[in-house]
Amino acid sequence: MARSSLVIFFSIFLLISCGSKEEKEEIAEIVEEVKPQIIEEFGYILNDYKVVKDTIQSGESFGEILDRHHIDYPTIYKIAEAAKDTFDIRRLRAGKPYTILATRDSLEKAQVFIYQPNKVEYLIVDFRDSIQTKFGRKEVRVVEKTASGVIESSLSEAIEGQNLNYILAHEMSDIYAWTIDFFHLQKGDSFKLIYEEKFINDTIPVGIGNIKAAYFVHKDKPMYAFNFVTDSTKNLNDYYDENAKTLRRQFLKAPLKFSRISSRYNLSRRIKLYGNRVRAHKGTDFAASVGTPIMSTANGTVIESRYRGGNGNYVKIRHNSVYTTQYLHMKKRAVKKGDYVKQGDVIGYVGMTGNTSGPHVCYRFWKNGKQVDPFRQKLPEADPIREDLKSDYYLHIASIKEQLDAIPSQYLETAIAKN
Repeated sequence: MARSSLVIFFSIFLLISCGSKEEKEEIAEIVEEVKPQIIEEFGYILNDYKVVKDTIQSGESFGEILDRHHIDYPTIYKIAEAAKDTFDIRRLRAGKPYTILATRDSLEKAQVFIYQPNKVEYLIVDFRDSIQTKFGRKEVRVVEKTASGVIESSLSEAIEGQNLNYILAHEMSDIYAWTIDFFHLQKGDSFKLIYEEKFINDTIPVGIGNIKAAYFVHKDKPMYAFNFVTDSTKNLNDYYDENAKTLRRQFLKAPLKFSRISSRYNLSRRIKLYGNRVRAHKGTDFAASVGTPIMSTANGTVIESRYRGGNGNYVKIRHNSVYTTQYLHMKKRAVKKGDYVKQGDVIGYVGMTGNTSGPHVCYRFWKNGKQVDPFRQKLPEADPIREDLKSDYYLHIASIKEQLDAIPSQYLETAIAKN
């Protein structure tokens, strides 16, 4: 009987021991599963620091930020002096984010300052041991997208109304600047796009990349645009149509990117200010807000840049022996007589100087010494694509054109990841 009791006792003891061991192993496994996640950013293991993320406040200085994080002013001065060849700390802009990496002890003393001037780039000032400064870039992933839309009132509204990046409207206006009058789009005009959008961490959009191809229907006239590199060593590229003809002209359609025509070239215009008498208007008025950049519509030399009577501040440019243009009522001129300007260069800013009832630029155009309406002129084209590149061009656009033609006319957006 005693022997049986002893056997039972040892059996229970072994069961309890085994159970305890299994529970300990299970607990150990659970503890192992909840290891803290390693968080890395800007090349640092953030787990090793007290991380403070904040935004530069208006009037706030680099010294004030570090002082608040327990760095004394003699050390701040040394850091600023060591960093000045890489980055001027006075260029910190209000509203931009920064990160402080501080010690994890009770002092929480700053060791690293990281400033982000934009979503992609960042500046590191590391003063843990020696003082080091360097620039870095976050990894950007490029996604190829397609989109299409129909104009109801304007291109910008068609783009933004579909939650597309507004930059696309500006890019398209640049591509078709020589062939489409964006101030007079018609309801029912349509477009298709193949373009690149850039992302950080696959979710944060950081801008538009290259527009690979576009298709625009204006006044029932279809117009293709394909981006093609004509010189890879100089990274020269431009947009051409399906027949390898350039979309460029020697002159832009307008001296402003986005505005409206408030008054056209009209030799029989009656003006209320002058008692409804006929007073010829030998220019085209583009209305825009004060300060809007005014561009030269073609390459040329500035022959006048001054203030005079009803013209106010104005600039006059001779483009060649045939064409001359003039831009009136500027708030401020950005070029002087004798300057050579290229097409698209900013030559001044919209204002209300001289005789004017509202902010606009009066654009005047001479051909062979006679003022004419630029919208009634057949303007010369820019240089075409080289003959030796045409076969490569047609091969390049073949599949892209098929992809572009397959995009539905009504809005649709798709995304294709790119390496």
